[in-house]
Amino acid sequence: MIRVAIIDDEPLARLAVRARLQARPEFVIVAEYGHGDDAAAGLPDLRPDLVFLDVEMPGKGGLDVLAGLPPAARPMAILLTAYDHFAVQAFALAALDYLLKPVDDDRFDEALERARHTHAYRRRQGDAPAPPPEPPLVFSVKVGARTVIVDSADIDWIEADGDYATLHVAGKAYLLRERLHALASRLDPAHFQRIHRGAIVRLDRVSELRALTNRDALLRLRDGSAMRVSRTYMAALMNALQHRQASAADRFSR
Repeated sequence: MIRVAIIDDEPLARLAVRARLQARPEFVIVAEYGHGDDAAAGLPDLRPDLVFLDVEMPGKGGLDVLAGLPPAARPMAILLTAYDHFAVQAFALAALDYLLKPVDDDRFDEALERARHTHAYRRRQGDAPAPPPEPPLVFSVKVGARTVIVDSADIDWIEADGDYATLHVAGKAYLLRERLHALASRLDPAHFQRIHRGAIVRLDRVSELRALTNRDALLRLRDGSAMRVSRTYMAALMNALQHRQASAADRFSR
């Protein structure tokens, strides 16, 4: 069970989050706040696992509410905002995800999947002994009369193809009988990120990111593949890349 607090000054925005969560019994809503000051006063005692948090509210904004909590007591946070220029501050406060309003259903589901993964990891960290890591996800794909096993660690990027998804691996393409949205929910969000409705990239394959004038971006992978990043996914991608960079720096410093 993941205990959730919803913090947004717009009643319709809170209703939209509540309605989406009610279909997912593992997420239990324990509080709603319509004012940042009320949230700042209530969260320390409530200690939810996850908060959906509007960035700009009367009184304290969402980032101020998070910053006012001790780092060890901060819940997982999924930020809700109509603007994409708060991504760097969100990363500094270890926000889990960053959803641009109006929130896309697929992005909402991906944020919940990221919360599930992170919550499970935190629980394992508190247990002793820790269970062995899960084996990497593998896919069986048909290539003529052959069956090819594709390890998720070898995938560079994935694109939608109607009811199928194409796995791009070292210059080769494999057609998988699975919709991209369903596939996204099974991939580890620490390694894979959706960049628009039709594509997912593996984060350690990203070599370049360049902003475009319409607030989208151009992404280039190590193999030279270039693709567009939709503004809907841009902030979450930046957050994921920065988290990855910080994790790598932390491992190097040990």
